[in-house]
Amino acid sequence: MENQGRVLMQRYELGKLLGQGTFAKVYHARNLKTNKSVAVKVINKEKVTQNGLIDQIKREISVMRLVKHPNVVQLYEVMASKTKIYFAMEYVKGGELFDKVAKGRLKENAARKYFQQLVAAVDFCHSRGVYHRDLKPENLLLDESGNLKVTDFGLSALADSKRQDGLLHTTCGTPAYVAPEVIHHKGYDGEKADIWSCGVILFVLLAGYLPFSDPNLMRMYRKISKADFKCPCWFPPEVKKLLSKILDPNPETRMTLAKIMENPWFQKGFKKIETYYVPRSILDDENVFKYTDSPKGSSTDLKALEERATAKNSSNLSTLKPTSMNAFDIISLSPGFDLSGLFENNVPSKKREARFTTKESASTIMSKLEELASTEQFQLVKTLDGTVRMQGCKEGRKGQLAINAEIFEVTPSFHMVEMKKVAGDTIEYENFFDQELKPSLKDIIWTWQGEQPTTSTSITDHSR
Repeated sequence: MENQGRVLMQRYELGKLLGQGTFAKVYHARNLKTNKSVAVKVINKEKVTQNGLIDQIKREISVMRLVKHPNVVQLYEVMASKTKIYFAMEYVKGGELFDKVAKGRLKENAARKYFQQLVAAVDFCHSRGVYHRDLKPENLLLDESGNLKVTDFGLSALADSKRQDGLLHTTCGTPAYVAPEVIHHKGYDGEKADIWSCGVILFVLLAGYLPFSDPNLMRMYRKISKADFKCPCWFPPEVKKLLSKILDPNPETRMTLAKIMENPWFQKGFKKIETYYVPRSILDDENVFKYTDSPKGSSTDLKALEERATAKNSSNLSTLKPTSMNAFDIISLSPGFDLSGLFENNVPSKKREARFTTKESASTIMSKLEELASTEQFQLVKTLDGTVRMQGCKEGRKGQLAINAEIFEVTPSFHMVEMKKVAGDTIEYENFFDQELKPSLKDIIWTWQGEQPTTSTSITDHSR
């Protein structure tokens, strides 16, 4: 209660302590401007640094800004002082799902509802390249309406954490909920490991106890490795069949989230939730460790940063400077010098990038891209490396479609543009490319890579 009534950063009034761990405490707080209840996580910066957890905190920030979903606890703001890091988050006052299960098993309809919301949230996280890796009832909160909210992304991983074998290698999670392949220390698919944990949670909700339990940890691991469990007699037959496919010790044959969501038992009363676009590159994760001696501390308000980033990007688009190309760059683009086959395995039949050449100026190319973006509901933003990103505002099968466009200057009167998909579903990208992108740009195109130019002029003539 030491913080009762304390005002934080002139923005939040801290209230009672909700919980605490080794490096952090969570308080109920009130937003002084909106009077809205929030939860404030207070992290001790010195302890985090001493224990080598800086990257974990940065990752948690990165993950929470990526996963804006009704069934995931929302991060509103990150702030920092000399000694502390503060997360202002959605306040979920219904408690942990664990507390509900601790009183006994749930009825089938209640268990199904929570499982549906869990799977929907996890599927959304995976579409954003986020793997939770510590799913359990203690990390599932309930709001005042009884809706589930996934929390605690401290052990989560991003898709770019994978090694060259395409797998994750950090062993983490809670033993009773962890997948067999995680225990074996041979690398694992984060998506399939999360699916296993979802299966264990479904069992716990309906049974009131764990499927794999033993006082001896090694014996419990052996049970997990063999998927040695029995469903109680009150489980519906369709649930037993579903669990046998989710709790499959072989990750290659384990049921996917897409198949789970198609399952008839799962589908009963299931309502697909519409999600919305939130820009990803708003919050600089380094800011929380670069405090300046301001009495008010430093604050990164997500909404304010989003507005500033959008305004800044809009003003910079017209002055975008093309990337210069040297002779080696031009030669390397020739099909005869394409060495990618020496380094890439399983190259898809249709590439995710395409190049075209044009005699138009960089400003004309930009105007055409802006025109296309406005008609197709894209947000056009300049990225840190000087490329232009067309960020879709519609939710697709795997999130919003995002396409990078980089303009290269071959000569002052001749440019090459490389278009590359960086996010979203590949099929949706290919449909957009063929049906919208190519037709919209036909007025400025000299030739697409792999196609014959409309005149007898060659690229070599322009580069002399």
